Amino acid sequence: MTILRLLSLVVVTGLLVGTASAESWPQFRGPNGDGIAPAKNVPLNWSADENIVWKTEIPGKGWSSPVLVGDKIWLTTAIVTLLSEEEKNERLKDAKPFARNQSNLASDVELKAVEVDYKTGELLRTVDLFQVDDPLTVHLTNSYASPTPVADGKFVYCYFGTYGACCIDTETAEVVWKNNENALEYNVGPGSSPVLVGDLVILTCDGVDEQYITAVDKKTGKTAWKTERPPFRTDDGDRKKAYATPLVVEVNGQTQVIIPGAQWVCAYDPKTGKELWRADHGAGFSNVPAPVFDNGTVYICSGFMRPQLFAIRTDGEGDVTDSHIEWTFSRQVPTTPSPIVVDGRIYMVSDRGVATCVDAATGQEVWTSRMGGNYAASPTYANGRIYFCSESGMTTVIKPGDEYDVIAENDLGERIMANPIFLDGNLVIRTAEHLFRIREEK
Repeated sequence: MTILRLLSLVVVTGLLVGTASAESWPQFRGPNGDGIAPAKNVPLNWSADENIVWKTEIPGKGWSSPVLVGDKIWLTTAIVTLLSEEEKNERLKDAKPFARNQSNLASDVELKAVEVDYKTGELLRTVDLFQVDDPLTVHLTNSYASPTPVADGKFVYCYFGTYGACCIDTETAEVVWKNNENALEYNVGPGSSPVLVGDLVILTCDGVDEQYITAVDKKTGKTAWKTERPPFRTDDGDRKKAYATPLVVEVNGQTQVIIPGAQWVCAYDPKTGKELWRADHGAGFSNVPAPVFDNGTVYICSGFMRPQLFAIRTDGEGDVTDSHIEWTFSRQVPTTPSPIVVDGRIYMVSDRGVATCVDAATGQEVWTSRMGGNYAASPTYANGRIYFCSESGMTTVIKPGDEYDVIAENDLGERIMANPIFLDGNLVIRTAEHLFRIREEK
């Protein structure tokens, strides 16, 4: 072997080792956006005062999940100044009773990004992103900072729905660009997280007034393309809105961005925005769960009205409603937490705490069990286990299989709405008040 060839082999091997050993949690639901974590030796047992490496108070309110950039954690938050009860009642005097009871109104909102040191838990920097005066209403269970950022090298891209998207240079904490061209109305606040495909940031814009998908250049923030959603059977804007995060998959050499919305789930070419296929899932709307993908089939939740789980083959073109829907499942399907697929089984938990396992090939129920509590965070598979975090702060860990097998229950005692980060030997969980790093001593 020549010296040149030997040196080349060393360099390539070093690059492969560096890539394999590097840990990353760049977006909503992990490296591939599907809730599957490659982390090893993930903690199994903890409590509010057991196996806690550090606990850091996070200012403001936000349900966005944290992301990891190098050895720094980034997350978004909103500093909210609420209206008084008198001001709120005046604002909502003509609203429907449901809206009056479920709405959170603010006089102003400061949208920020927060940087935390992964090793020490120190809150390093807070970056001002958007100042919003007289903001729109959000639902009591939502926040102004619910979409999870997406990271790419030293840059983090944040999205706040109505109030825009932006890019942060994580080395300087400078805002590189802002794009607030997509001033949609959601009535209940933002929810969909951005994804990156090549040089584009893909944004879901399914509001009550407009419904479309768009991509912006990650370097400049300028709009690259915009594609309208298919036509709806309703004129009610509330039944046209949706909050699902896109899933990027490869099908027969073609990259697809699959995005459920009200009535339709569509796949797009991320380079051009061209619609590749669509399927009609009925009258569902306000879809929150992200899709999952396995063996050429995508699994989506249809949203409110009559929540259903759909299995759709992804190799079609045009309207595939009559040709590519393999099966539907209608019992205890979530409207907020995303499902997960592991070894040919789909695992999900309803918003009211009923866990279900479904055979991915047939759509037949394998088991169902009541876990208790309410759920907004999505399950994650790591280290041969599935982790379910409830709103009350309880994380139930099960062993995947043909029976419901609980192997641990861990209570932090603080509200959990965000998805955790799973890293080798460690777990990072955002609660309503704090960010925790958990490590189980062996």
